[in-house]
Amino acid sequence: MLSPATPDDLDDLAAFLRTADLTVAALAEPAVHLWLERDDAGAVGATTGFELGGEHALVRSVAVRPDRRGAGDGLRLARFALDRAADAGAHQAWLFSRRSGGFWQKLGFAATTTDALATALPDAHQVRLFRATGQLDREVAWQRPLPPSDNFAA
Repeated sequence: MLSPATPDDLDDLAAFLRTADLTVAALAEPAVHLWLERDDAGAVGATTGFELGGEHALVRSVAVRPDRRGAGDGLRLARFALDRAADAGAHQAWLFSRRSGGFWQKLGFAATTTDALATALPDAHQVRLFRATGQLDREVAWQRPLPPSDNFAA
């Protein structure tokens, strides 16, 4: 069951995201909304979230432990983040993904430019980090409209 990440979860969350090769910057910032699932032993098994920037949301931290992949958890987690972002007032969802474009296309995302993403979310922590490190030009950006009250049920 997904639960909101708390300050006590941040070390475990960051370690989990590093194993998934995902960005761990600014996990504790107020604009970043994160959820996680722990297994019976207390280990993080899945995460999801977004960073809100006005009417735009940067989807981030969607990851499933390898032994749980292939069962639809990734789609469930992504839909959860999209629903929560819409609930928070976002009308457009964005994300960076170099390896999982096909996955995001299943959810209606289309390729866009990193410049478009950075213009929509100039203050997003991941955008600022990627600009500062020169990584922005190596990223692949995706976007989709996010109408209010969108129901992502398959």
